[in-house]
Amino acid sequence: MPDFDARTLIPVPAQQLFNWHARPGAFGRLAPPWAPLRIVQAAGGIQDGEVLIFKAGPAPFALTWEAHHEGYIEGEQFRDVQARGPLAHWAHTHRFLSQDAAHSIPHDHIEYRLPLHPISQWVAGFFVRRMLERMFTFRHERTMHDLTQHALHQDQPRQRVAITGASGLVGSALKDFLTTGGHTVLSITRKPSQGDPLTVHWDIEAGEIEREKLEGVDVVVHLAGEPVSQRWSAQTKQRILDSRVKGTRLISQTIATLKDPPRALLSSSAIGYYGDRDDEILFEQAERGTGFLSDVCEQWEQATQPALDAGIRVAHLRTSLVLDPSGGALKVMLTPFKLGVGGKIGSGKQFMSWIAIDDMVAAIQHIMFTEEISGAVNMAAPSPVRNEQFTKTLGAVLGRPTLLPVPKFGIKLVLGEDAAEEMLLASQRVVPGVLQGSGFMFSYPELEGALRHLLGKAK
Repeated sequence: MPDFDARTLIPVPAQQLFNWHARPGAFGRLAPPWAPLRIVQAAGGIQDGEVLIFKAGPAPFALTWEAHHEGYIEGEQFRDVQARGPLAHWAHTHRFLSQDAAHSIPHDHIEYRLPLHPISQWVAGFFVRRMLERMFTFRHERTMHDLTQHALHQDQPRQRVAITGASGLVGSALKDFLTTGGHTVLSITRKPSQGDPLTVHWDIEAGEIEREKLEGVDVVVHLAGEPVSQRWSAQTKQRILDSRVKGTRLISQTIATLKDPPRALLSSSAIGYYGDRDDEILFEQAERGTGFLSDVCEQWEQATQPALDAGIRVAHLRTSLVLDPSGGALKVMLTPFKLGVGGKIGSGKQFMSWIAIDDMVAAIQHIMFTEEISGAVNMAAPSPVRNEQFTKTLGAVLGRPTLLPVPKFGIKLVLGEDAAEEMLLASQRVVPGVLQGSGFMFSYPELEGALRHLLGKAK
């Protein structure tokens, strides 16, 4: 029966490494972002008898995988075995080996058998092994990243964090990242809470929220808002504006009047604040630009005033293009680029500011614990690139040509003139002055390294 082993030296004690894997959110952090996965039934933990059911692969062809946990030894190992799934056999033993007082090794040992073995092994064995190598290179790199980031703040008390937009691209990654670090996360959602103490129901239009559940929360991270990546009609623009301003005002007014309010509100904004600025280098002190998105961002940020007036520290997360192949703009780009029909947009000269999802969530944690940070914070990697360079880099990482440019008129035909100009053709050369000035170190400061990590395309 074929087997597979992967090991990596991690600069944390073995018990800390084990605890990270045992907490909620570990599966989400370890799931390769290029492989569509959806949890059907979450395991309550990694102890013997726990069951995890998920669907793997693109709908409607997703395959159901049911894994049962066994072989649990506190601080040392656990094991998941396929009870139902696409393989003839799969048993994954997770061991946590102590190297010394400050270092440990995650040792993943997998025994597997493909259907129709041994013929299938001869036909597809090489590709399965390459897939496993790709997957575990990513898993160990992300484990290293997360544990390193959490270690920076290990002397600080664990936090109670409430998140709006917790099911979105950034929110879901942040929730998993924080929970694996030992923090408690409350999700503020439009769905009824049904008595769940970690779910806070709100209704923006009605101006209602379960305020009592927010008492004693340390930090609120406000990420919710109507997607802007759509054709803008007058009605769409109003929804985009209202969802941000009304939602932010409701959160700000609510926490401002709590008996035990949070010490910080980290409220989402966007680099659309700066408008189209050609080659100008944009620090947080730069003046706002012009256009619909600039107007929205200004009103969005102003809506936090009740929290400021109450003495709550407020940071405005001016977010750039967040890179994560499981969602957002990068997911949309991947299909044409993989087919070899990707290309620059318009002239390709416009600057694109971006940030890897791993740096995004780590930066939010950094802001949580860095009391001197307030006001505008550019959530962008320190190396913005022109669109033509972004295009070439993505094509090179995927091993595909990028010879078919997307003309301006085509973008405007799909999105409308205003949305095309502000979202895809505007140039924004944003740099993270506040983050770097406060000591934050980017794990993925360069575009190629970020894309190779997130797409599992290590050289």
